[in-house]
Amino acid sequence: MDTLKQTLNQFVGEGLAEVSGIVQCNANVITSSRPEFGDYQANGVMSIAKKIGDNPRQLASAVVENLSSRTNKLIDKLEVAGPGFINIHLADSALMNRADHIQQNIRQLIPLATVPEKIVVDYSSPNLAKEMHVGHLRGTIIGDCLARVLERQGHHIIRQNHVGDWGTQFGMLISYMKEISSDAADLPRQLADLESFYRAAKERFDADPAFADRARSSVVKLQSGDAEYLAVWQQFIDESLKHCQAVYNKLNVTLSRKDLKAESFYNDELEGVVKKLQAASLLSVSDGARCVFLPEFAGKDGDPLPVIIQKSDGGYLYATTDLAAVQYRSFELNAERSLYVVDARQSLHFQQVFAVAQAAGFASDKIKLEHVAYGTMMGTDGRPFKTRSGDTIKLVDLLDEAVRRAQELVADKNPHLDVESCTAIAQKVGIAAVKYADLSKNRTSDYIFDWASMLSFEGNTAPYLMYAYARIRSILRRQEVVLNDYKITSLSEQAERSLLLKILQLSEIVDMVAKDCYPNLLCNYLYELAGLFMRFYESCPILKANTELRNSRLSLSALTAETLQQGLDLLGIQTLEQM
Repeated sequence: MDTLKQTLNQFVGEGLAEVSGIVQCNANVITSSRPEFGDYQANGVMSIAKKIGDNPRQLASAVVENLSSRTNKLIDKLEVAGPGFINIHLADSALMNRADHIQQNIRQLIPLATVPEKIVVDYSSPNLAKEMHVGHLRGTIIGDCLARVLERQGHHIIRQNHVGDWGTQFGMLISYMKEISSDAADLPRQLADLESFYRAAKERFDADPAFADRARSSVVKLQSGDAEYLAVWQQFIDESLKHCQAVYNKLNVTLSRKDLKAESFYNDELEGVVKKLQAASLLSVSDGARCVFLPEFAGKDGDPLPVIIQKSDGGYLYATTDLAAVQYRSFELNAERSLYVVDARQSLHFQQVFAVAQAAGFASDKIKLEHVAYGTMMGTDGRPFKTRSGDTIKLVDLLDEAVRRAQELVADKNPHLDVESCTAIAQKVGIAAVKYADLSKNRTSDYIFDWASMLSFEGNTAPYLMYAYARIRSILRRQEVVLNDYKITSLSEQAERSLLLKILQLSEIVDMVAKDCYPNLLCNYLYELAGLFMRFYESCPILKANTELRNSRLSLSALTAETLQQGLDLLGIQTLEQM
């Protein structure tokens, strides 16, 4: 089932094409900003009028006349407005029929994509030398939201966790592990706090030249495939991944060990990357390093910017591994779209990697490479969020603190709640609050992390939306409503109509998030939906209405709850039946 916007765009576009004589016309249908201007507005007339040299208002009038001669049960009225806009008023009966169809098959609330694609979503990607910190939050939850949205539309999603598990720092960690592993049984305790373990190894590296030499030697042995060193490295990697998985589980993120495609996975392909670039005559030597210089990338002084492929000492860089990953995703996975959910500070890196990949044939003709960039989480001082001592905050500690604060809040609001229930509610509310506070912001912007606002039960927050859902479910439980037992049979009040129209627009918002990768669009939609339900609840009596009207309003309430639940699930937020 097409969305309302898709249906209208096609219908108005056909009329515009017939009147103008242009075969393909984009009606450019958008949601109306004000109800008095209709439900939707077609803005495409003016660009077509300019093409054919016609008066846009006269062309709009001709299109309305053409469309009025056709049968379309979705449209109640068309009006020409301003210089050539077409205001579209939808028929109540069509909205109720569409709602009835969805209630009989709730899967249709978010229809499947007409042409499903194979899409790689590369996200989270922590460095396994340390524990995940707050800087990994945004990439992890934005990527997970996009994977959920695209998967819900029926696309074949391949999650890829491109973790850092290779390189110089691992030589240092291996050497330190070998020193303390004489007591193998004690190693798990030593690795329980990876951050402390890393600091101890780094202090040893900086203070002892002999240890530093052994560490550098360990890197060579690791990268040459020495079995003993690989075994020690694997032990550290396994423990690091356990730490990551614990965070993913706490965050309700869908990444698992099977989604792992670490830097080391591409190690055997790196020499081939160099050879392919050499064969394409793209490699140059600069200060002993092998680089690619593309004319479209230059510094402020006009000098070309290099993409370093291999250092003078023979070591490879991120660009080399990323080119191998593009090749793998293009020709092994046969993906049509590859999303890289990575910090905005890496924008130039990905622009260069994508350009080199296309120039050298690492990218297939059909794959679309997209950097889904995001800004930084800031503290109230306007600087990257850290502890008072200036240390980077572990992500698991941040989440534990969110749950602790949520538990205090829940206990304060509902002092008679038993401890077990309070703990269960706080677990979901705390995690949801952190995730939603991030996802509700435009991903390209930096944002201020603020406990008070994110845990508020007022405004555009997770607790507000979770409470709205729980409140509706409480109403429905008292009536034992089953979603498809009733129909929406009345839209006599504007609050009823506005609420239903908003529900039917969920699929349009999901389409936008899938296309442009901005989860905040979905957050804004859910917040507006919850607000419309509150207005409906206040102005339209449910339990005191006559039987038919009560059943219609209960059905509308049930559909609202389902829409909230599905929308929050796409954000990776779990709902509560009571709060």
